[in-house]
Order: sequence, then C-alpha cells, then structure tokens
Amino acid sequence: MEIDAPAYTSKSTSTSTSPLPYLEHQTSSAPEELKPLWTKIKSAYEKKLWHNLTVLLTEFVFSPGTGPYQIELFEKFITTIESKINALKLVEIARRVGREYSEPELTLKFLQSVHSRLTSPYPVPATGDNPGSPAPPAPAAAAYALSLSSIAYAQLLLGNLEGCKESLDECEKILNEQDTIEPSVNAGYYGVAGDYFKVKADYAPYYKNALLYLACVDTEKELTEEDRKSRAHDLCIAALLGETIYNFGELLQHPILQTLVGTEWEWIKDLISSFNAGEIGKFESLANHLGNEPILESSVSFLRQKICLMALIQTIFARPRDGSSRLMSFQTIGEATRLPVNEVEHLLMKALSLSLIKGSLDQVDGTADITWVQPRVLEGNQLDTLSEQLDNWCQAVGRTQDQVELQRKEAQAAVLVQ
Repeated sequence: MEIDAPAYTSKSTSTSTSPLPYLEHQTSSAPEELKPLWTKIKSAYEKKLWHNLTVLLTEFVFSPGTGPYQIELFEKFITTIESKINALKLVEIARRVGREYSEPELTLKFLQSVHSRLTSPYPVPATGDNPGSPAPPAPAAAAYALSLSSIAYAQLLLGNLEGCKESLDECEKILNEQDTIEPSVNAGYYGVAGDYFKVKADYAPYYKNALLYLACVDTEKELTEEDRKSRAHDLCIAALLGETIYNFGELLQHPILQTLVGTEWEWIKDLISSFNAGEIGKFESLANHLGNEPILESSVSFLRQKICLMALIQTIFARPRDGSSRLMSFQTIGEATRLPVNEVEHLLMKALSLSLIKGSLDQVDGTADITWVQPRVLEGNQLDTLSEQLDNWCQAVGRTQDQVELQRKEAQAAVLVQ
C-alpha cells in the first residue's frame, strides 16, 4: 500500500543498490528477541508494503535494545526507500536515530542531512517561464516543522542559541500557517521552545511553552516519573519568578503537579497555592524553605511584592457584592496586604501597570474604585466565594425588584385615587 505523500524531493540520496543482503544478514545474526522484527521488516520490503514497513521501522527504533543497530539501519536501508515513506513518520524515525550518535555535532549533521532532502513546504511563485507551484500537500509542512524543531534542539545542546532561535522561528511560522497539525509536531516545537527559554532564564515564555508542551503529550506514557517531577519543579519556579505571571490556577489543576507530593519539593507546590490564594501568612511560614532554592532565595524581595499583589487581587475578588459601593479604602487594602498605608498607593499603581486591575485612585480620600480584575482559574475555596457573591447579588436583585414593584403599586394607587 502506497503512502499519501513522498518524503523527499529529487535531492534524495537513495540508491538502486538492493538492501536485501543487509536485511538477510541482520535477520540471521540479530539477537533472538529482535529476529521477529527483522523478519517482518524484510518481508514487508519484499512485498512492497510501504505503510506496513513504515509502522515496523517506527516500532523498531522505539523498541528497547535496538539502539546499536539504528544508525546502520538508517544508512543502509531507510535511505534506499526514503521516497516511499510518509514524510512525517520518516522525521520521527530520524529524530530517534539521531539520539544514538555519540556527539551532538554528529547528531546535528545527521538531522540537517535528512532535513535538506525533505520537500519544502513553501509554494514556488511564478516567474518568467516558470509557472510556479502551490505548497505541497500534507504532511510535508508538518514533517518540515518537526525536522526544524529537532535541529533546533541539537543546536541548543551545542550552545548555538542564535541558530536555535532561527530554527524555532521558522518552525513557528510554518505551524501558524497550518489549519490542523499533529499533536506530536506541536509537542516537538513547544518542548524545544521551552528548553530554549529555560536556558535564557526567560521565565514567562518558558512557562507558557512548557504548559503547551504538556497539553500535547500523554505525561503518564511519554514522560518518566523523574521527568515529570523535574518539569513540575521547573514550572513552579517559572510561575513564581515570571514577572507577568499572576495566574496559577492552570498549573495547580494540572496532574503533573501532584508528582511533587511526598518529595523534597512539595513545599514549592504549597508555595504556589499560597500565591494563588494571596495568603501572605502561608507564604511567610514557607519562606524558611527558600534557602533550598538559591534562585528563589535571591529573589525574596520580588516574591514579597508578588504575594502582596496576589493578596490585593484576592481582596478585591472577595469584597462584598451587595451593591452599596465598589470603593475600597487604602486602610483595608493595607491590612489585607500587610503593608503600611503609605505604601498601598504604590502597590495599586503597580497592579494597574501590570494590567492586573482597572479602576481609579483617590489619593485625597485614600480610596480605590476597582472596576475590573484580571480573569484567572479559581480553586475550590475561591469558587465558594464566587458562589456566595452570586447568591448575594441575586438577593440584591430580588430586593430591588420588590422595591420597584412596591413603587409601581404605590404609583398605581395614587393614579386611581386621582
């Protein structure tokens, strides 16, 4: 059965030399546990069942114990049939084979060689006698993008941050132009982008890309327990230190965070909860753990400002919704954030500049009229508060309705008397 799109352009390095002797040799000399796979690969090749062969090759390179055979398999067999293999599957196989090279430089060279033979996803504009051509059909663009993300990761390992960013930018451009894309391709981009921003210590972009990566993979099947713990830890650090991150609900609700329970990092999970709820007291009780994370210990002043901003947001969110007034006094805010009254205005200005709230301040009267708070994912206690506020609002609406009805009856009675 033929595959839907050829993997390579005319630049293919496949040769007319038959790979059968190589397959026969591997079938006869391979360890007993691998012989069934080699036999199936040889049979599918002889019958020209290209789809079945692609599935078998993918299974082979991801099977335990096949690492020593993978580079030779690609060089002596896969390159001879590369035009018959689905482009996206071919790149997935190449990504796995690339890990078997002993040096990152060799991995990059291998991946670039494969990439240079992929079909370009870009349309060719008409010029002169050349009528041009449209963009190739799927999965050409997805394969090209996944290949770029693999190259970007190899460049990152070699410390070539500029080259890595260029590859990521081109990959992102291609992905943005597609209507649909495989989750594995998105995962390839988001995973490397997250690693790039981690190296750059750019916390907010790392946090965004790392969460998007987790949304594209099955964390239980595709990540080891240690990898899940490490990613949960890094996400917490990024959430705490990100200058624009003031919404922690999405992270708190992600199952990966539960991997920190019972570990030496459980206190970081609790710290995230304290920030989300704006609980300054809980933050203070956990502050003695900051010495275990030097990067957090060196950012204590920033963390204190951030917890005060979260306490401000929570205070605004939890204020009574009885319709009497939206005004909040600087005194009330100071008590909630544990700040002197003369520092409250600066805190409010900071929140306004970060677009965490909208409203106006009255310095003379010492009040703030807050009309909007940044939307965020709520936890259980916050949902209870919201439910209570909705109940109060409904009761206030009911009282207004009763008052209007009473006034209507009074007006009607006055008209009848006249």
